[in-house]
Amino acid sequence: MSSIVVVGAGIIGVTIAYELQRRGLSVTLVDRDAPGRGASYGNMASIAVTEFMPASRPGIWAQMPKWLLDPEGPVRIRPGYLPKLVPWFLRFLAASRPSKLRALEAAGAALCGRVYDDLDALLKETGLTHMLTAEGCLSLYTDEAEFKADREHIEILERFGFRYEILGGNAIRELEPFLTTKIGNAVLFPDNRSIIDPYRLVTALAERFEALGGRTVRGEIAGLEQGEAGVSALRLADGRSLTTEKVVLAAGAFTARLSALLREHIPLETERGYHTQIMEPGISMRHSIIWPARAFMVTPTAGGIRVGGTVEMAGLDASPDYRRAKILVKRAQEALPDLQVRQATEWMGHRPALPDTVPVMGPSAKRRNVWYATGHGHLGLTYAATTGRLMADLITGVQPPVDMQPYRVDRF
Repeated sequence: MSSIVVVGAGIIGVTIAYELQRRGLSVTLVDRDAPGRGASYGNMASIAVTEFMPASRPGIWAQMPKWLLDPEGPVRIRPGYLPKLVPWFLRFLAASRPSKLRALEAAGAALCGRVYDDLDALLKETGLTHMLTAEGCLSLYTDEAEFKADREHIEILERFGFRYEILGGNAIRELEPFLTTKIGNAVLFPDNRSIIDPYRLVTALAERFEALGGRTVRGEIAGLEQGEAGVSALRLADGRSLTTEKVVLAAGAFTARLSALLREHIPLETERGYHTQIMEPGISMRHSIIWPARAFMVTPTAGGIRVGGTVEMAGLDASPDYRRAKILVKRAQEALPDLQVRQATEWMGHRPALPDTVPVMGPSAKRRNVWYATGHGHLGLTYAATTGRLMADLITGVQPPVDMQPYRVDRF
């Protein structure tokens, strides 16, 4: 039985580990934290199949100066970290060429187009179908100008055949009565459904993985032992060593530190995201909502209502700035005037961000027994089941159902 170590116990790593164990490999899952305690703990619980567009598109560039100058804007760069971001931003700029954008859109759409094929199969097989809600997401606009500003998004969805429905004021409030009357238009994305508790989904999948014979190890990777055949063992900070025949690096925003040990440098940054989980919100919601002009999202999940969003570029080691979370709540109360903030907790996590918004999934270009699965950005939960399927296909020698060239590690 072939042995393999999967590094990273977030939703991506756990799903890959489960799928490989199910296919007959002997899998060890290793992370410095317990399963699901990283970015997967606090994501916005959305299966966001309509949100695959590259962040480098012209509409974003046009708004970037205004956002960066606004201390409460949706994108914040800590001044001391800016010099380290220059190479990443140059690649981000390169990804905005029209011909490049079309290729990146197609790569994202190819993944999102098969999300439910893979997710439904995974949830059914593991007995977790109850984790997926039936309701979609509402995108909100105060007026026609806001709606037109987001028209590029709708046009891309039309090109790739994703479903949406445009709604007027009365129809919006029939779906969500607590929304402000200032919202004049909305777009319903019926396929952007939610997970009732994303952290619990990760832990449940980890339990299913262990029930199949998989092993979970808690420890921090301190080094990789390498020979002619590739990586032969992973050294942990406490002195333990994990011998292996194959390795998958799926440690989210921390993957670049591991790839550097192989002298394989990935332009991976962290988009630090914040949320406030409100357990006594004073209102109820069926759908998640997003307000593009205000750059926040609200989702009913984990037994309450979660308010999140924003991008902060400050690296992996800087302390959280929870003013970002408070700004998001203030904006959410513009959409939901009766929203109360009682029994609330704040959280910050690291989204793994690549400059072209398309994840890395595939073999190392440096070591023949190493694979990568990282850079899923804000679509880690969305892409998880599909990533598990595709990575397991690659590792076990099965032809994947999509062309994997756009996701290769050496494309930059």
